[in-house]
Amino acid sequence: MEMEYCKWYSPALGREMEVKFYGHAGKPVLYIPCQNGRFYDFENFGMAGALTRYLESGRMMVCAVDTIDAETWSDRGRSPQERIGIYEQWITYLTDEVIPALRDRANERNGWTGYPGVLAFGCSLGATHAANLYFRRPDLFDSLLALSGIYTAEYGFDGYMDERVYLNSPVHSLANMPSDHPYISLFNQKKAIICVGTGAWELPEETRRLETILREKNIRAVVDYWGPDCSHDWYWWHAQADYFLPQIL
Repeated sequence: MEMEYCKWYSPALGREMEVKFYGHAGKPVLYIPCQNGRFYDFENFGMAGALTRYLESGRMMVCAVDTIDAETWSDRGRSPQERIGIYEQWITYLTDEVIPALRDRANERNGWTGYPGVLAFGCSLGATHAANLYFRRPDLFDSLLALSGIYTAEYGFDGYMDERVYLNSPVHSLANMPSDHPYISLFNQKKAIICVGTGAWELPEETRRLETILREKNIRAVVDYWGPDCSHDWYWWHAQADYFLPQIL
């Protein structure tokens, strides 16, 4: 499997950031780690190995990034206003720096031209971030694979709400989206898969909350609930990703 480590200075965040690319061709995928995670978690927790057949066959290429959850969603020592400001900088880093680099790489490796859509993929809080990106930026992301996520910023910001928190909380922003909003037709041209188990440490009620809103807004998505043996853990995320990726790629 082809792998390449990269590091560059991010103007959005004012610091150096690290990423790692996996695979030589195929669908461009942005992988966001679990809470407080690092780019190397994709490899160290076995997801790269679990998806080897897709990566080595040229069906997809992955860019694994760092979170900054430790300064935002997880940091109760800062004010929510400061934390959401930093989070917005991270979103800008992803959309304005990482995604263009990933798209350029996909074009080069696949012999494509234009602006290929990207799959947003994550597990646990990584699924939260992935869904947030997908629903905020359908111009960049044409597919979503969200496993065991929660879809409200209430988790990270303790009930605090302002315009920026609202923008990053899909269950709030989608619930108030007008039925004729142009994003709805865009979503319905794309592929979104949202999955959660009903076993230990899972929160299926959070996925049901989002599913209810998607149905009310007539936004198409596959929402799947796995059984009570399916816990909030890497073994199951490996299995779910392997199961669902053929429906997207």
